[in-house]
Amino acid sequence: MKWLLDANVSWRLSVKLKIHFDDCSHVDHIGLKIPASDKDIWNYALRNNLIIVTNDDDFNNLLNLKGYPLKIILLRTGNQSNSYIGSLLIKHKENIRAFSEDAQTGLLEIF
Repeated sequence: MKWLLDANVSWRLSVKLKIHFDDCSHVDHIGLKIPASDKDIWNYALRNNLIIVTNDDDFNNLLNLKGYPLKIILLRTGNQSNSYIGSLLIKHKENIRAFSEDAQTGLLEIF
């Protein structure tokens, strides 16, 4: 399970999350222009089989427009600390793992 953290999620979380999940990178550190467009992020994630982690509804809209197979984890937490978001993702680790293996589902919302 490989993740790509969107620009609205702190790059600092990638280090903490790599301990609990297979791989985690941040959009600012993958060679795309900064700021990267949602379309460029989408295409990069699709080419590299990455799950996008975001709190931006734009990716949900793209998922509705372009469809599966790209997977999105949409954080519905509002403005929270890195510690809170990291802990929340770790808390939902088993749900996230099941989501990543589900061939029928493209969106996981975490509250």
